[in-house]
Amino acid sequence: MGERLKGKVAIVTGSGRGIGRTLALLLSQEGAAVVVNDPGVAVDGSGASSAPASEVAKEIRAAGGMAAANFDSVAEYESAGRIVQAAVSEFGRLDILCHVAGILRDRMVFNMSEEEWDSVLRVHLYGAFNMVRNAVPHMMAQRHGRIVLFSSVSGLGASGQANYASAKEGMVGFMRAASRELGPYGITVNAVYPGAATRMTATVPQSTVQRRVQQEAQNATGTGGPPASAAAAMLLGMAGVPEMRTPENNAPKVVYLCTDTAKDITGQVVQTSGWDMSYYSPRHLMAAIHKNGRWSLDELERLVPVSLAAGVKNPAPPIPPSPPSV
Repeated sequence: MGERLKGKVAIVTGSGRGIGRTLALLLSQEGAAVVVNDPGVAVDGSGASSAPASEVAKEIRAAGGMAAANFDSVAEYESAGRIVQAAVSEFGRLDILCHVAGILRDRMVFNMSEEEWDSVLRVHLYGAFNMVRNAVPHMMAQRHGRIVLFSSVSGLGASGQANYASAKEGMVGFMRAASRELGPYGITVNAVYPGAATRMTATVPQSTVQRRVQQEAQNATGTGGPPASAAAAMLLGMAGVPEMRTPENNAPKVVYLCTDTAKDITGQVVQTSGWDMSYYSPRHLMAAIHKNGRWSLDELERLVPVSLAAGVKNPAPPIPPSPPSV
């Protein structure tokens, strides 16, 4: 075992399986006591089981580490509070929060129900707030904390995932605001774009995966930068050798963000999928046009196509209507 996190206490939501499980194991191997939180639901959020969290906690203890299993949901504020209280009651403090928990309810926006929208945002985005809000008083009191929110490259735009993309990109905005508010208390807040072959990615039809990769590759042509499809393909388990798609690849990079060495890294988005560790730039101004006064529509129609919109491609151009049958 290492000692980078000796004496620290961590919560990992959604750590009964997949990426969360490997993260909980590595945090323990580095000396942290871990609250393994997972209600044991299916990918779509249905059902419940205590087995996944219990088994991971048992695995940690068998290896000589300290762990407690917790089965509460992150989707409600009070139950998220019980997760935090479990860490404080069991181990006396809280230093690290990794919010991995998530569900999928994929649907095209024109077919999506309100319940499918709400359920995904409740776990991912509301879950991020619920966990952070309950955790930070303890971290602020000790003037130390590490928070890592698991976002997704899908937040940059993924067909069939309007709910998931909104929740994940919303987490990035939340992270950036929280990092500024909590930085003076010695608390870092970052987001990661993870990726691996997991039960979640296995639910995405291969035809959908291929369509996304092809579309993104076409969109990236001529941009001068790496195609967005490289990240999407990695996330969906479509690129690289099998070893690149294992959940374990994410854990070292996330644990690094939880160490004291990373004390000055905050408010950032880092991709952790595969063997890469990539840094995503914050949004910044790309181009602007200016005049001393209010623009007219005639002026905008003349200038925007040759200035702001120059080189901009429609990522989803209209499909031509089918010719009438004879």
